[in-house]
Amino acid sequence: MTKAASGPVTLPVSRHDIFDPPQELGWWRQETPIRRMTYADGHLGWLVTGYSAVRAVLADNRFSTRIDLQHPPTPHIARQRQLTVPAGFFLRMDPPDHTRFRRLLTGQFTVRRMKQLEPRIEKIVADRLDEMQRQGPPADLVRSFALPIPSLVICELLGVPYTDHDRFQRDSAVIISREETVERKQTAMADLLSYLHELVLRKRAEPTDDLLGGLVADGELTDEELTGVATLLLVAGHETTANMIALSTFALLSNPPQLAALRDDPSLTAGAVEEFMRYLTIIDFTARTALEDVEIEGQTIRAGETVTLSLPAANRDPSRFDGADTLDVTRQAAGHLSFGHGVHQCLGQQLARNEMRIALPALLERLPGLRLAVPPEEVPMRSDMAIYGVHRLPVTW
Repeated sequence: MTKAASGPVTLPVSRHDIFDPPQELGWWRQETPIRRMTYADGHLGWLVTGYSAVRAVLADNRFSTRIDLQHPPTPHIARQRQLTVPAGFFLRMDPPDHTRFRRLLTGQFTVRRMKQLEPRIEKIVADRLDEMQRQGPPADLVRSFALPIPSLVICELLGVPYTDHDRFQRDSAVIISREETVERKQTAMADLLSYLHELVLRKRAEPTDDLLGGLVADGELTDEELTGVATLLLVAGHETTANMIALSTFALLSNPPQLAALRDDPSLTAGAVEEFMRYLTIIDFTARTALEDVEIEGQTIRAGETVTLSLPAANRDPSRFDGADTLDVTRQAAGHLSFGHGVHQCLGQQLARNEMRIALPALLERLPGLRLAVPPEEVPMRSDMAIYGVHRLPVTW
């Protein structure tokens, strides 16, 4: 049943259930894919929920990703805006500044280079499963498996000592929390930047054969820019994939027919990973601000107006994906927007795909009978974080 919205809406933040986005998004998308939205500071902007409209905005360089031009959609984001964006955070830059950083990094994340990492990822996955079997059930899948895999991979790729993982994982969790105070966030960001700045200085003094060492050797970026790039890649490189591995496993354990289909036919894995990305969509929204008047699907968005793009709503749009609210590991889910679209499309998307394609089938093969160790409703969800997932996933086998 459609529930009409009279006048501007506010962005809903409470999920419908464990795996589904807020119901209102689907109701509003059915009425109109672009509608007025009231922001935390009173700004009257837009909420975009339709797949084609979200994709169109992401592809249009007349929309800016600069944080200083955006209005905060929620009070949490309003508080977060008090944090200083470090130099080198190219995610919040427009061309040509964004182009400069993207050009330096694109060669490090090619499909070919990510393919070369597969044997190392396979070894890391096997080692984690060996340790889980040695320790025996039950286990927290996040701490034992989902978090260490991308953390180890991104550390090796960047040249960050994994022995320091407790420190950077703690700081990044504070930074992306929706409930931490601004003071705590500032302290965590300062600590992470200080740690990585010291690492950059060490690599400048003693060159290393890794991504960060290569950027230092290129000499095109300042130490402050290198520190910002390292911070962005380190946080994004482990937080997103760790939560996708854990949440995808939770979704499978909650859906025995889909679990059986994937376990019985590992050839489905590549497509299933795309379906997990689409169905789960762990980034709730992204935002852009119009630099000039732009018409999207018959609606004129005026210069200076901020547009919030609901990625979960776009990925559940039935006009793009049949049976969009159903998890189907046999679906052809290519074209989902979980990695974004346009010039800001996720730089590390192929790395994330490879990690999931290797980790998930290995987990199901090595731990037959894998199941939840607690009722589903007792699994602590990351509703308090900017990146959705589970805080812990107690499992047994």
